[in-house]
Amino acid sequence: MVSKRRLPTSEDKENLTEDASKARKQPLSKKTKKFHVRNEVEENNSVFVKLLKTSGITLKTGESQNQLAVDQIIFQRKLFQTLRKHPSYPAIVEEFVSGLESYIEDQNSFRNCLLSCEHLQDEEASIGTSYCKSLIKLLLGIDILQPAIIKILFEKLPEFIFKNVNSDGLNMPRLIINQLKWLDRVVDSKDLTTKIMQLISIAPVYLQHDFVTSLPEILGDSQHADVGKELSDLLTENTLLTVPILDVLSSLRLEPKLLTKVRQLVMGKLSSVMLDDLPMIIKFILHSITATDALEVISELREKLDLQHCILPSLLQASQSKVKNKGQTSSSGNQENSGQDCVILLFDVIKSAVRYEKIISEAWIKAIENTTSVSEHKILDLAMLFIIYSTNTQTKKCIERVLRNKIRSGCFQEQLLQSTFYIHYLGILDYLDNMSPQQIRKLFYILSTLAFSKQHEASSHIQDDMHLVIRKQLSSTVFKYKLTGIIGAVTMAGIIAADRSRSSSLTPGRGDLSSEQCTQVTSLLQLVHSCSEQSPQASALYYDEFANLIQGRKLAPQVLEWAGQTIFNDFQDAFVVDICVVPEGDYPFPVKALYGLEDYESCDGIAINLLPLLFSRDFVKDGGRLTSQESDQKLVSPLCLAPYFRLLRLCVDRQHNGNLEEIDGLLDCPIFLTDLEPGERLESMSVKERSFICSLIFLTLNWFREVVNAFCRQTLPEMKVKVLTRLKHIVELQQLLEKHLAVTPDYVPPLANFDLETSEVTPPTSTAVSAKIRIQGNVGGRKRKADGNKTSSPDPLSKEDNSECDPAPSDRSQLEKEFRGKEEKTSVSLQNYHAFFRELDLEVFSILHCGLVAKFILDTEMHTEATEVVQLQPPELLFLLEDLAQKLENMLTPSVTRRVPFLKSKGNRNIGFSHLHQRSASEIAHRVVQLLSPMCNHLENIHDYFQCLTAKNHGVVDGPGIKGQEYHIMSSCYQRLLQILHGLFAWNGFFQPENTNLLYSALEVLANRLKPGEPDQALEELLSQSFHYLQNFHLSIPSFQCALYLIRLLMVILEKSTAPTQNKGKIASLARQFLFRVWPSAEKEKSGIPNDQLQALLSIYLEHTDSVLKAIEEIAGVGVPELINSPKEASSSTFPTLTRHTFVIFFRVMMAELEKTVKGLQAGTAADSEQIHEEKLLYWNMAVRDFSILINLIKVFDSRPVLHVCLKYGRLFVEAFLKQCMPLLDFSFRKHREDVLSLLETFQLNTRLLHHLCGHSKIHQDTKLTKHVPLLKKTLELLVCRVKAMLILNNCREAFWLGNLKNRDLQGEEITSQNSQESTADESEDDTSSQVSKSKGTEDGEEDEASDGEKEQESDDDSD
Repeated sequence: MVSKRRLPTSEDKENLTEDASKARKQPLSKKTKKFHVRNEVEENNSVFVKLLKTSGITLKTGESQNQLAVDQIIFQRKLFQTLRKHPSYPAIVEEFVSGLESYIEDQNSFRNCLLSCEHLQDEEASIGTSYCKSLIKLLLGIDILQPAIIKILFEKLPEFIFKNVNSDGLNMPRLIINQLKWLDRVVDSKDLTTKIMQLISIAPVYLQHDFVTSLPEILGDSQHADVGKELSDLLTENTLLTVPILDVLSSLRLEPKLLTKVRQLVMGKLSSVMLDDLPMIIKFILHSITATDALEVISELREKLDLQHCILPSLLQASQSKVKNKGQTSSSGNQENSGQDCVILLFDVIKSAVRYEKIISEAWIKAIENTTSVSEHKILDLAMLFIIYSTNTQTKKCIERVLRNKIRSGCFQEQLLQSTFYIHYLGILDYLDNMSPQQIRKLFYILSTLAFSKQHEASSHIQDDMHLVIRKQLSSTVFKYKLTGIIGAVTMAGIIAADRSRSSSLTPGRGDLSSEQCTQVTSLLQLVHSCSEQSPQASALYYDEFANLIQGRKLAPQVLEWAGQTIFNDFQDAFVVDICVVPEGDYPFPVKALYGLEDYESCDGIAINLLPLLFSRDFVKDGGRLTSQESDQKLVSPLCLAPYFRLLRLCVDRQHNGNLEEIDGLLDCPIFLTDLEPGERLESMSVKERSFICSLIFLTLNWFREVVNAFCRQTLPEMKVKVLTRLKHIVELQQLLEKHLAVTPDYVPPLANFDLETSEVTPPTSTAVSAKIRIQGNVGGRKRKADGNKTSSPDPLSKEDNSECDPAPSDRSQLEKEFRGKEEKTSVSLQNYHAFFRELDLEVFSILHCGLVAKFILDTEMHTEATEVVQLQPPELLFLLEDLAQKLENMLTPSVTRRVPFLKSKGNRNIGFSHLHQRSASEIAHRVVQLLSPMCNHLENIHDYFQCLTAKNHGVVDGPGIKGQEYHIMSSCYQRLLQILHGLFAWNGFFQPENTNLLYSALEVLANRLKPGEPDQALEELLSQSFHYLQNFHLSIPSFQCALYLIRLLMVILEKSTAPTQNKGKIASLARQFLFRVWPSAEKEKSGIPNDQLQALLSIYLEHTDSVLKAIEEIAGVGVPELINSPKEASSSTFPTLTRHTFVIFFRVMMAELEKTVKGLQAGTAADSEQIHEEKLLYWNMAVRDFSILINLIKVFDSRPVLHVCLKYGRLFVEAFLKQCMPLLDFSFRKHREDVLSLLETFQLNTRLLHHLCGHSKIHQDTKLTKHVPLLKKTLELLVCRVKAMLILNNCREAFWLGNLKNRDLQGEEITSQNSQESTADESEDDTSSQVSKSKGTEDGEEDEASDGEKEQESDDDSD
C-alpha cells in the first residue's frame, strides 16, 4: 500500500535536526573539508558503499558528517535507477540492505547515518538548500528500500530504548523515530502502524509520550481509524498518556462514534484529573462537539467541571506562597507558576471555543438557562456568561437577559458572586492601568467588601494583596498610579469603617467599630495623606475622595470624630487668617479683603488667604520643589482650598445632622484678593500678570461654588440671602473672567477636578487672532475668484471679505488690535472651560424654589418671621439652568456613539461630572421631578414677561427691548427650561416598570398646573393635559431654538400615549405656525436660525402633516415664487423662514420627504378595486407635479448644494416611480389612457431636466456632482425600457418614439463642446424624455452615494 505524504515545513525540519545540533556545537569551516579524505570509509568490495559513492554520497567515520555531492533528489533517482537496472535485481537490493545492516552495527556509523549529511556543492548552488536530510531518511524515500530499512530501524530501537542519553547528548530513540516523520510516501502503512503501536506498548513513559505525539506526522490518512481505536484502548489502560493521546486524537480524522466513545471516557475521569491535564481534556471535549449533541455535552461538562475545587485551591496556595515566601526562591515557585499557567490556558481554550464555534456558546447559554435550582448554579456559570459576553457581540443581549432573569429569580445570589470574584480578583488587579477612576472605585469597593466580609478563608489573602497594590501605587511618582492608590485606599477605608449599627439593630453594640479596625482605618488614611502632601493635585484628589466617602456612606462615629478634629484644625491653619492682619509682601497687586457679606467693625472677623497663597506658591504643580526658606514649612496650595472645604463641610454636616453653624463664618467671610475689574490697566499688564489674575478668578469662583454647595440647604432666611448673594458673585466673576481670558492667549487654568490625568483636559486657546486675519484674507481672495465665475448665486459676504483681504504689513498690528477689540470679546465661552470649575451638587438646585423677578417675603415654609427679602434674578437663574441642563444631558440623554468597552474611558464627555456619577440615573430623574413645580413657576413667569413685551411692542419683532441684555437672558432661560423638560421626559428609563410611578408624578405636576386638584387620573388623561399645558406656551416663544425644543418636548409627551394620532395634527399645526413666524434676527446669523434646527423643524412639520404632497406644493408653489420676486435680502411673505440663505434647507427637506412618501406607497395590484386605482393614480399625479415644481427650481437656484440635492434625490424619486408607479400604470393604462399619458408627459419634462443636469455637472467638472451621474443615467435608462414595456403590454407601441437628445445646460441652451457632440451620437430619448445611457460605473456610483450623506452638512456652507 502506498500513501502520499505532505512535505515537511521549516519547523519540522528544525525539530529533526535538534539533537544533531547538540552534538555539533560549532559549524564546520571550509578549511576542515580538505582533511575529510582521511576519514573516508574504505570500499572493501562492499556493494553498499560503492553504490552510495556512485550515486553521490561518501560515508565518513568518527565525528565527520556523511558528504552529499549532488542534489538530494538526484541522489535518490540515481540510486533507484542503479538498483532497478542492475543485472542481479532484486537480489542486489537484499545485498545493499545487508551491507547497510552491517555498516550500522557500529554505533558511531549508525549515528552518522541518522544525522544530516553535509552538502558539498558550492555556496552559490546551495543558497536555496538550507537543510540536508540524513542518509537513512534519503534511503526511506526510495520505495524498493523503504520496507527493509523500516524493519532494520525497528530492530535497532530496542538496543537504545532503555538507555539514557548518549555522552554526545543525542537521544537515539527519538532520532530514529524522526526518520519516519513526513515521508513523501509510505509503502506499507499498515505494517508501519503495527510496528509503532507495538513499540509504544513496551517503551518507557517518557518515550511513549514522544512516540504518541509523533503519530500524526508518521501515519497516512488511511490508518487514522485503526490508530484511533488502539489509542482509545490505550487511554483506558494508561492514564499518564491522557494528554498526548487526546492531542493526537484531535488531529486525526475519526468517526463521530469513536470520538463520542472517547469523550464519554474522559468525561467520567474529569473530576479526578490533574490540573495540568485539564486544559487539553477540555479542548478535546469541546473539539468533539457536534450540533446534535452540543447541549447534552455542555450540560454534562458544567456538572463535572467544578472550578471552586480544582482551581481555587491552586490560586489560594499561590497567594499564600507569594506572601510567605516573599524574597525567597524555591521549587514551590515553579508549582505556583505552573498552576496559574494551567488556569490561564484552561480559560484560553474555553474562550477560543466559544468565540469560533457558535453552537458551543449557544449550548452553554442554554444549559445555564435550563438550570433552575439555586444549589446547582456554580462559579463556572457566571464565568462562562462573562466570557461569552466579552467574546461574542451577537450574544450580548441574550447574556444580559439571562443574567437579569437569574438575579430576579434568586438563582444568582451574593454568595455565588463573592466566590466568583475570589477566583478572578488576582487577574483583575493586573488591569488597573486601563481603568477609569469610576471603574477603579467600583472594583475596589467589590474587592474590599469581599476581603473584609469574614465569610471566606481567603479574605485575609485578598487583604494582603490589596494592601501591597495600594502601597505600591501610593509610593509611585507618576500621578496616574498615585491616583489609583488614593482611590483604592479611601474606598477600602470606607468599607472597613462603615457604620454597622443599622445592619445589626437586633444586637446593639455588636456593630460598633473595634479599636483595631479604627486604628487600621486611621493609619491607612494617614498613609494616603503623607504620600500625597507633596503634590497639590494628589492632595486635592484625596480630599475629594474622602468627601465622597463621607457623603455616600455612613462612617462609624469614631472615624468621623477623628476626621472632624483633624480636618477642622488643618483647614484653619492653612487657609484662614484674621481679617485685621492684611498680608504684607512684594505682591504684584495691592491686597484687599473683598466679597465680604458682613461689616466687621472689630478684628474678630476672618478671611480666606487666597492671593498671598497663590503668589507664594505660584501654583506648585506635581513634581515641584520647595525653596530653601520654605522647606521647613508645610506645603499649602490654593489648589486644595475648594476640595478641602468640601471635605470639611461634609464632615461637619454628618456630625451635626446638617447643621453647619460651626463653620457658617466661611459663608460670609471676605477673601484676600485685588481689584479684579480690568479697566484701562488690562492692556498694560504683562502676560504673567494676566495669567495670575485669571488663576485668582478661577480659584475664587471654585471657592464660591463649594460655598453654595455647602449652604444651599440651610433653612434660616439670612443664610438663604447670603447664598443668593454668593450666586450673584459667581455670575459677576464669570463675566470678569471672560474679559480676562479674551486677552490671555494660551492660558492654562488651575485644575478643579482631580480624578483624571492632566492630559485628558485640554484648555481652549485664544491664539486665533493673527491666524484669523491670515485665513480671512486667503478666503476672501478665493471667494472673489470663485464669485467672478458665478453670477446666479452671489455671496452676500464677498464684498466684505474682499475689502479686508491681504492686509499690508504696516496695517497688520492695527488690524490685530481691532480684532482683539471686536472679535475676542465675544469669542470666549466659559462652556469650553467646564472642566476647570468645581461641580455643583444636585442639592444646589433647591434654590430654584425662590422667586424669579417679583420680590416677596418668605412664606411659612421658609420662616416668615424673617424680614429679609429673597429673590432670584434672571442671570443667576440662567446660571443654574445651564448647569442642570448639562447634568441631564450627561446622565439621562443616551450617547449617540457606540457602546464603550469596559476598559475604555469615555474621554472628555464625563470630565467635571464625577460627583454626579456617584448617583444613579433614576435618582437624578427623581430629583428633577421634585424641581418640576418651581421650574413651571419660572416658565410661566417668563411666558408672562414675553407676552407683556409683545403687547408693549404691538407685535413688532424687532421692537424696543429685543436687543437688550435682559431679553437675551430671559430668552436663554426659556430655552434652558424647555431643554431640561425635554431631557427629563425623553429619558428612556421611564419605559422601565420600576419608574412608572415617577412618570405619573412628573405628569401630575404638569397636569395640575392646568387643572389643579384632580387626583388619581389615568395615564392618558395626564398625558393629554400635560400636552395642552405645554402647548399653551407657543404664543410667547422668543426664539427659533425655543420653538424647536417645545416641539420636541410635545413629541416626547406624545410618544408615551397609546393614541398619539389625536395630537399628531397639533404638532404639525404648531410647527407650521413657527415656520410662518418672523423671528428676531441674530447678529452672527444671516437669518437668525441655525441651519440644522431649521431642517429639524421643517422635517417635523412634513412628517406630521396630514398631506405631505399638499404641504410641499404650498411651500414650493407659493413660498418660493414669493422669494424669487422679493428683494435680495428679503424673505417669503408666507414663509418668513424661507430666505435665499435657507432655500437649500427647504429644498433638501422637501425632496427627501417627497421621496420617502412615494417610496412608502404600495404599488397596488390588478385585483384592487377601480376606486383604489383612481386614488393611487391621482396621488402619483400630485407627486409628479410636486417633483416637477421642485426640479424646475434649479433653473433659478443653481448653487452647488441645490444641484447636489437634485441629483441625489432625483434619482431616488425615479427609482421609486419605477418600483411603485409603473406597476400601477400597467393595469390602469387601458381605462385611464389620457391620464397615464399626461402623467408620463409631465414626468418626461422632469427626466429631460435631469439629463441636462448631468451634462451641466460634466461640463463644470465638479466631482461632487459627477459621481451621481452614472447611477442617474442608469436609472433613466431603466425608465425608458420600462415605459416601452408598459406600452407594448397595452398594445400602444405607437406612443413610444425615439430620437436624438442634445446635451443642454440648465437654461436649455445647447452645449456645443466637442466632448458633448461626440457623446450625443449614442444618446436617445423617448416620449417621456427618459435618457438611454450606456454609461458604466454603477458600482462606483453606489459607493460614492453611501458616503455622500456624511458630507451633506458641508454643502450647506456653499449655499447662496
